[in-house]
Amino acid sequence: MTVGSKQKTVSSKRMGEKLMVKKIFVFVCLLLTVLLLTGVFAQAQQPKKIPKIGVLFASTPGATAHFVEAFRQVLREHGYVEGEKFVLELRYGEAKAERLPGLARELVSLKVDVIIAATDPATAAVKRETQTIPIVMANSSDPVGSGFVASLARPGGNVTGLSSLSSELSGKRLELLLEAVPRLSRVAIIWNPDVRGALLDYKETEGGARSLRLQLQSVEVSHADDLDRAFSAVTKARAQGLIVPGPNPVLFANRGQIVSFAQGNRLPAMYGQGEFVDGGGLMSYGPSIPDLWRRAATYVDKILKGAKPADLPVEQPTKFELVVNLNAAKQIGVTIPPNVLAKADRVIK
Repeated sequence: MTVGSKQKTVSSKRMGEKLMVKKIFVFVCLLLTVLLLTGVFAQAQQPKKIPKIGVLFASTPGATAHFVEAFRQVLREHGYVEGEKFVLELRYGEAKAERLPGLARELVSLKVDVIIAATDPATAAVKRETQTIPIVMANSSDPVGSGFVASLARPGGNVTGLSSLSSELSGKRLELLLEAVPRLSRVAIIWNPDVRGALLDYKETEGGARSLRLQLQSVEVSHADDLDRAFSAVTKARAQGLIVPGPNPVLFANRGQIVSFAQGNRLPAMYGQGEFVDGGGLMSYGPSIPDLWRRAATYVDKILKGAKPADLPVEQPTKFELVVNLNAAKQIGVTIPPNVLAKADRVIK
């Protein structure tokens, strides 16, 4: 074989090798493209995980429907479309404390992404069931005193949310009631010893009564069946006024009965939540609960976007509402003084 022939053979061999390398390269590129497209298609076919939001009420659906609507409204404002971007799992204790542990356990078993606890009993029930799922308190009377969080600024753990500062408003409620009806000397307070924070509320009210030289009668209501007995106790003690602090799931769910009792016995009553006054009660002083639910929705938004409950400070109310119902005042023969009306944020005529 001549030198020229050998060079041609080597050259042909090299060209064949280059051609083979090109073919392999093209094949690998095609294979990678196919794999990439297959992966993208498969990912597109897989349904996106829709966050589940659990909500636990100690009360009833009818009593709390406007809270749920306030919560949904803010989620919509943040771009959450129900059924597409979140699923709401609502559970109600029907004002029966014994139902809450099972409902809390049910929500945890559903592996929800976050749980909203309406009041102290609901928070306590959920906190016993999970230390990992984020819990947002929609309305806690005293989250630190109740042991739900380490502090307001640094909650720690898996619980954060809103405080209603109920116990800290107790003295003010008594002052406003006495300012509206100066003749009062004996006042009954209906409260629920099963609600964490309610004892703190009662103690504050007791201290306020002493400083105002009012005789305070304690009437405990843990179940709806206790209401008739409670009404009889208030009547027997000849109470001249009534205090109904909140939040209290049993009393809130049965607020119509309580308002009717106060009206029927011509008792000036001060409530912890405006819903009692909207339903015919005389006066209320406290934060707007629907507003707390709107703010709870912003916590949910942050948590679903990756925030940790331990790093989200517990918020306190920034505005307190005094609501006065002049129709109720007329029915029980009470004239609300101008100085009290001047302080009112809302007057029902």
